[in-house]
Amino acid sequence: MIDSGSWLHPSVILMVGALLLPLIGKGAAKKAFIVLVPVLAFIDVWQYSPQGVYGVIQFMDWKLTFGRIDKLSEIFAYVMSLMCIIGTIYSLHEEDDRQMIAAWFYVAGSLGVILAGDYLVLFLFSEIMAFSSVFLVWFRRSPKSIATGFRYLLVHTFGGLVLLAGFVLRYKATGDLSFTQLDVHNPALYTYIIMVGFMVNAAVPPLHSWLPDTYAEASVTGAVFMCAFTTKTAIYTLIRCLAGMEILIVFGVIMALYGVIYAILENDCRRLLAWSIMSQLGYMVCGVGIGTELAINGACAHAFAHILYKGLLFMGCGSVLYMTGKSKFTDLGGLYRKMPRTLVYIMVGALSMAALPFFSGFVTKSMIIAAGFEEHLYWVGFGLTMASAGTFLYVCVKLPYLMFFGETRASEETMQKAADPPWNMQLAMAIGAFFCIFIGSYTPFLYNMLPFANTFNAYTPMHISETMQVVAATALACYLLRRKLQPTAEISLDLDWFYRMAGRGFFWLAKVPLQTIDNWVGVIYRIIGLGPLMVISKFWSWFDWNAIDGTIDGSARGVRGAGGVVRRSQDGLQASIFWASAIGGVLLIAYVFS
Repeated sequence: MIDSGSWLHPSVILMVGALLLPLIGKGAAKKAFIVLVPVLAFIDVWQYSPQGVYGVIQFMDWKLTFGRIDKLSEIFAYVMSLMCIIGTIYSLHEEDDRQMIAAWFYVAGSLGVILAGDYLVLFLFSEIMAFSSVFLVWFRRSPKSIATGFRYLLVHTFGGLVLLAGFVLRYKATGDLSFTQLDVHNPALYTYIIMVGFMVNAAVPPLHSWLPDTYAEASVTGAVFMCAFTTKTAIYTLIRCLAGMEILIVFGVIMALYGVIYAILENDCRRLLAWSIMSQLGYMVCGVGIGTELAINGACAHAFAHILYKGLLFMGCGSVLYMTGKSKFTDLGGLYRKMPRTLVYIMVGALSMAALPFFSGFVTKSMIIAAGFEEHLYWVGFGLTMASAGTFLYVCVKLPYLMFFGETRASEETMQKAADPPWNMQLAMAIGAFFCIFIGSYTPFLYNMLPFANTFNAYTPMHISETMQVVAATALACYLLRRKLQPTAEISLDLDWFYRMAGRGFFWLAKVPLQTIDNWVGVIYRIIGLGPLMVISKFWSWFDWNAIDGTIDGSARGVRGAGGVVRRSQDGLQASIFWASAIGGVLLIAYVFS
């Protein structure tokens, strides 16, 4: 039975458009079709009315809900469909249809999660997100991007298995698959398991290392899409079912400060922006943990603003990479004469993220800080304010100074290639910049979309004065420490070092003691010729432990990442199959005996 009325899921529009794209000819007609598809999806989202439940399908014993529309899902669906238009315009110069197909399926998966009314539909669309977005990394076609893509896929496969385990345990305990608010005051085991699954996608430490590695290695257009959807979809899921989970407050403050530290140390501009994503997500996670109406409004508003200004920043840095082939600060500098418009767009995004008056971050970030002070969580308010100072340091000072001003470290060849990007990339950045300023200047546009009635006013003398004091203090510190802001090619170790070492230890265990046992099984088989032992030996040898061990050794020597970082795609596939099977088996045993 289907109960959908006249409602059309926006994901259907994007998926059908992606499937039809290879059949469309070339030239202006194809460009028009590429722009039309996300515009139709945006119109479909924009005209949602009235709120309610749509697209209910009876499947076996369950009712699957594909369209749960309320103010919370509306605001996320609105900004994600808007960002899809901007990202698509930015990608118009791409000749490879596969990137656009992967991007549209990725956005379709994200919108599917946003509108899902039950955990089965959520799981379906979250897997579509994971398996489509990895191609946005692989399509860069460099050895490191291939390796990073396999690691990304392995991490999100793990997250998906954890989510599935939580959903199954909840269904066993309650008989309910509805994607609704969980009891966070008396949490059951499945509540924590579901939280961990969502934390993987939200890049909460120590499950975060995939984020800077992946976004820095994605294709130019792929990174623009990836920075906007995966983590913000995870924020939506946390708001939907874990609002008020107090442990998230601690994780949020840690994220905000942790990301700032690594962004300040970073040499690659896109890795810097990826670390800043983690820092800004910390504000949202903290808002979810506080759980009050003001905090939830702040998390939603900041997610809305963050999608736009972070997309703008990735488009700006992607333009530099596209035109010069360089993304490291040690290879750039002095580009302000060659790329003046790109500089302007980057500065709009930077000022928005630094939360200066009349820019979007000013009217969103302060809501979460104010919610912390309202609940007498002074350490939260001061911690997030400290993170704001660090944000201004790396995004308004370090990023533009080392890339566009200061000493020219770029080679003559790089400077000759440098210029503002094609018109479509500039148009996309102009649209993003417009919304960053519009949201910051006309607050009712965003505030009226928030899930709860809003009484917060960002433009008070106290808030403006406080912001300018933070900016002035940070600017003074930058001047005094300007010699320390010079770029360095050093690599900063992250928490993934621990599970990379643990991975190497595991594969040593598999290679030495277990391989010895395997060899003895082979000897016994050759002596007595038992059929069952042959089967066991063949099955064990199928995993090719030596190849997998070589993969880990290779990653330890030259590639940053966890045990899943691979040197060859075949090795990565074997490792992925093993880990997925092992984790799935453990979760199955936990379910049977729980």
